[in-house]
Amino acid sequence: MEALFIGHAYIDITFLADSIPTGDEKTIADDYAVAFGGNATTAAFCAAKLGLKCDLLCQQADDWLARMFLDMASRYKISVHGRKVAESSLSFIMPNDGKRAIVRCRDAQFLHPFPTLNLSGIRGLHIDGHMHDAALHYAKACREMGVMTSLDGGSARPGTDELLNYIDVAAISERMCEQMHLNPLAMLDYLRSHGVKTGAVTLGERGLVYYENGGEAKTMHALGVPHTAVVDTSGAGDVFHGAYFYSALERPGLSWAEHFDFARSASAFAVQHLGNEESLPTLDDIAAIRSAYPEAA
Repeated sequence: MEALFIGHAYIDITFLADSIPTGDEKTIADDYAVAFGGNATTAAFCAAKLGLKCDLLCQQADDWLARMFLDMASRYKISVHGRKVAESSLSFIMPNDGKRAIVRCRDAQFLHPFPTLNLSGIRGLHIDGHMHDAALHYAKACREMGVMTSLDGGSARPGTDELLNYIDVAAISERMCEQMHLNPLAMLDYLRSHGVKTGAVTLGERGLVYYENGGEAKTMHALGVPHTAVVDTSGAGDVFHGAYFYSALERPGLSWAEHFDFARSASAFAVQHLGNEESLPTLDDIAAIRSAYPEAA
């Protein structure tokens, strides 16, 4: 095992349409995509496409959606460690003008304890706060082993405060800041208070604020992708996490400013494509984006 990701997995159905029908109405979508979904899950697929050998611990049912998901994972050589649930989870996503509406169908009622995994050879752990008992167990284990631990703070979840005590790198969404009634700089202070070495708050098209090794807060602007080129923002944050995680493991001598710069370029690629699979960049894609787009003003 090289990299372990822990989170909730979905099958995402993403579609472009002018409106969602109600009552007895019908409409025809302009385009659609079917792919894997979930925060840490999409990050795992991103890191795998960039070249990491990834394992994923997630919930798993015995149904045709689960078999579809396993087929997707096998194509990226991701080893899936399932925790039994009754039904697979499904998301319906409608991007619209740089935003996205989402309907989720989720089963998080686990029928068995989380599996015990052999961490031999592991270099990094990335979690999104789902499956808290497993996330906490493996974050503690990795901390004891001196292995980098990373958190996608997409939402405030039960147990996040405890979990942060074992996290080296945390990138928090603006939504989580709002849920906790903290502005971005106050959130960075909150992360420092838990001993998080490198913290960031992602601000979408406004870039991010971050600190490295407990230092002062800095600002990094997003890249100037034209609004007309933005197709689907729904997986861009997950791609950001997968990309910085890859960069940190593969290029440990670089600064976190360089890891985040790499990741924002990956996100800039992602927003120009429909659905999570098409949003995953290659190394060449990221290099091309970094050359093509300057920082937004």
